[in-house]
Amino acid sequence: MDVKLRTLPTQVAGVLARRFASDNSGTTQVPSEQEISVEFGVSRAVAREALKILSALDMVDIAQGRRVTLRPRAEWNYLSPLVIEWLPPAQVRKLLRELHEARLIFEPAIAAQAAQSLTEADLIRLHELVEAMPASENDPDRYLELDLEFHMTICRATRNRILARFMFSARSWLTASRRITNRAPQALPHATKRHWLIYEALAARDPKRAETIMREHLMRNTVFATIDDEDGQ
Repeated sequence: MDVKLRTLPTQVAGVLARRFASDNSGTTQVPSEQEISVEFGVSRAVAREALKILSALDMVDIAQGRRVTLRPRAEWNYLSPLVIEWLPPAQVRKLLRELHEARLIFEPAIAAQAAQSLTEADLIRLHELVEAMPASENDPDRYLELDLEFHMTICRATRNRILARFMFSARSWLTASRRITNRAPQALPHATKRHWLIYEALAARDPKRAETIMREHLMRNTVFATIDDEDGQ
């Protein structure tokens, strides 16, 4: 596991975020700068910065002259790498299922669009990635890098910067999801075969085929994630 060094304000923000996420009473109060300073034994400057971090994640509202308030959970920035670290495991599992549902909505459509707009350079890059996958099937971390770049290259091939930014912003959740699905028996060899099929559909510039194969690929991963989630309960 990677060791992640966090600043003091980020550590304080993390403790508060976990508290907010775990409290289901509906009456959660966000502590003031003074209250944070006293509870954690930190300066007002550290407390202020911690609240700013939570505000940047859309978890709290800071208004001049008023008490800081907690924002609805539906509005939190769940794409932030920090949030995935801070949420309780049960909430992370639920969000991973939601990630699969979201990918089933937009990634097949992305593949279809990419089949119509990708360039020869895109195809060369995709071929390089999928060709490197078999040699990395015994190295899950390296395979994960190739897998993420393969899907990102397809997304970038749509020439839609909003879609590309969304996929890039979701990389922490995509990484967490892959770490689950990649643990299934023979998951990586099977994934390599499906990536080749996706590549071939794109190389043929066949939108319908690319969309169908991408959906089948994601459906298989969803089944793996569901099984893992049930085993972990």
